Amino acid sequence: MSTFPIFRFLISLLLLLPLMGQSASEKPLQELRVGVLEFGTVNWELAVIQNLELAKKRGIDLKIVPLASGDASVIALQGNAVDVIVTDWIWVSRQRAESNLYSFAPYSNTVGSVMVKPESGIKQLADLKGKKMGVAGGPSDKTWLLLRAYAQRKLGVDLTQFTEPTYAAPPLLNELALRGQVDAALNHWNYAARLQASGMRPLITVQEILKGLGIETQIPLLGWVFREDWAAAHSGLVKDFLAASYEAKANLANSESQWELLRPRMRAENDAVFTSLRDNFRSGIPVCAEPDSLAAVAATFKVLAETGGEKLVGKSKALTPGTFWPGFALPACKAR
Repeated sequence: MSTFPIFRFLISLLLLLPLMGQSASEKPLQELRVGVLEFGTVNWELAVIQNLELAKKRGIDLKIVPLASGDASVIALQGNAVDVIVTDWIWVSRQRAESNLYSFAPYSNTVGSVMVKPESGIKQLADLKGKKMGVAGGPSDKTWLLLRAYAQRKLGVDLTQFTEPTYAAPPLLNELALRGQVDAALNHWNYAARLQASGMRPLITVQEILKGLGIETQIPLLGWVFREDWAAAHSGLVKDFLAASYEAKANLANSESQWELLRPRMRAENDAVFTSLRDNFRSGIPVCAEPDSLAAVAATFKVLAETGGEKLVGKSKALTPGTFWPGFALPACKAR
């Protein structure tokens, strides 16, 4: 009998020996690169995932890639420098309309609010007439566009004419608001939380704006975003990462100890700021999905498309099919 088959068997056995003693937990981890703003609040959740080894226990080697801006995030994703980022479904829908197939899975329901000083005399939106209105970002900021649509519907006014808009980066806008150089500030949730801790109050929140536009269902506004083809090839990895993400959210919703560990990252100047940031983060955690949540997202997109036009949404006039990744869904909300 030829010795070749035996030799081949022995070679194969030698090659397999290093693996034979490995348990499932010792299998090589799958790398997943998450691109995040260097000092963004997404880092808080990722820190919990790492502290509790929520990714590692699911076989994921989580690599956090710090990036300088939101634009840098999408460029990194488009250039295959990262696998996942956090952005909104507006960007995903626009990309899909242009045959660039990305997918969205819910991350947070929180975006921001309009903040005013209690002594300002501003009690309702109509009181902003002729006032200096600070807006984070630029004219195409989605929260500003929703507020403009709300004002048009409720007051019949265009806020770009009704107020004096001042566009500024979020940290600068907070400084302007605290110094009284703007009368109201529409800022991202974490900056609004800092203003609230400093004594300012919300005039109107995004959720109230949406309700005023006829959108009663709470919707996710930010999400984990990734390439559709990559997710199809790594569906188990994506699902495991999202499971780790939501386990981290559950810890942040219920555990004080994790927040104490996060305190240095949060750069909270005092206990009031710390508490405001923690509570506002918790309020934005998606916990369930209403049956009509996708229809509510589509209705919100329609409002944004009508107000922001092609500069915001591109050529699509409606939410592009497939924007939300079908491999993930929040549990259904309990009947009220």
